[in-house]
Amino acid sequence: MSHTRALAIKGLLEIFSRGVRPKSALADLSGSLDRRDRSFLMEMVYGVIRYRDTLDWVLGNYLKNPAKAGNFTLNNLRSAVYQIYFMRVPDWAAVNEAVELEKSSSSHGKAPLVNAVLRNVLRQKDRLRYPFAFDDPLTRIAVNTSHPKWLVKRWIKSFGEEEAMRLAEANNSVPALTIRTNTLKTTREKLISLLSGHGVESGPTVFSPDGIVLKTVRSHDELSFGAGLFAVQDEASQLITYLLEPKPGEIVLDACAAPGGKTTHIAQLMGDSGKIMAVERDAERIGMLRANIQGLGVRSVTVVHGDVAELRGTGPFDRILLDAPCSATGVMRRNPDVKYRRKARDLADYKANQLRLLRSVAPLLKKNGRLVYSVCSLEPEEGEEIAAEFLKTAAEFRIIEAEAVSVKYFMHQGFLRTYPHKHTMDGFFGVAFCRQK
Repeated sequence: MSHTRALAIKGLLEIFSRGVRPKSALADLSGSLDRRDRSFLMEMVYGVIRYRDTLDWVLGNYLKNPAKAGNFTLNNLRSAVYQIYFMRVPDWAAVNEAVELEKSSSSHGKAPLVNAVLRNVLRQKDRLRYPFAFDDPLTRIAVNTSHPKWLVKRWIKSFGEEEAMRLAEANNSVPALTIRTNTLKTTREKLISLLSGHGVESGPTVFSPDGIVLKTVRSHDELSFGAGLFAVQDEASQLITYLLEPKPGEIVLDACAAPGGKTTHIAQLMGDSGKIMAVERDAERIGMLRANIQGLGVRSVTVVHGDVAELRGTGPFDRILLDAPCSATGVMRRNPDVKYRRKARDLADYKANQLRLLRSVAPLLKKNGRLVYSVCSLEPEEGEEIAAEFLKTAAEFRIIEAEAVSVKYFMHQGFLRTYPHKHTMDGFFGVAFCRQK
């Protein structure tokens, strides 16, 4: 496993030092690995990301400033401590491999330092037992779950200490892979049967009529036999399309469409009839959007590269979906690096852009049409507060309740809310507006 451990450190350097997203880093590193080594690599990389600040707190008991050890050595130490505290790896193996990696590193490795620190970690492991004890609830939750204090403080205020801890712990859980049946080509029952025939244990999602939870697979790369029959999409994300309630033959705008999960789901619910304009501003994501549309055999979508706020000569639309760029605090269990990339001040910037986009697309909606605003965020600034601000200057709009049975369970006062620790799905906010005139 020494080669795989070396790849894990390389991946962590890419993620923490160069800002590469974990999925991209792992895709570049794992191509030549077999299934066992690929799983070990994923566990190491994602595990260290999920518990980075926890691991650094442990190291801080033995090093005054772990960061001064250098990026390679720091991530080597983090990986070893993660194995010692969270993996079923023999302690001696975790230490020896870390020392050997340090010796072979091209950055003038610090093998004696790594050996001394990790030996001290082992000697003190019974004294420093996880979860670590702190009198202050904020510190206890932040350190043990590796979440920034500013975010934990918000959640304690919103949900209370106990629920804030459960939410943070849920963010560190490994989510099951959820897929959405491509009902243009098959049924959920037939797809579950196909999965079973290939040794994949699965079951239907509780709320989405199209979803399937995979119980024995962690990557869609293992499902090549079902190409074109499904899309990878969390159940909460699927519910947003049911809140939109698109109908066959309608003209629909998907305002921020990439990577295309909701776009293609809209097409499914419309029977691939009507017209869908899928707008995406990010040039790097356009290719992904097109590939997902083509891969599912969807024909009713036209892809437009541009800023939806600058659309001219389009509409009016029967339905508009604005799944806006956001802080992504609702999908940290899938993207744990988000915890370290977000700052409290970012929320104001996201809110301003979300309002800009919402006010830009609203005039494109037909009378009696439906406009759904959604974000994968848990923060009220990006959810309920957006709805309130929008209605202050949009008297012709009102909030409407969901009609779909699959969505009603999550509605409260006109707002859809899902939470990782309550519903075992991603955290989403959604609201539907109707234009009255």
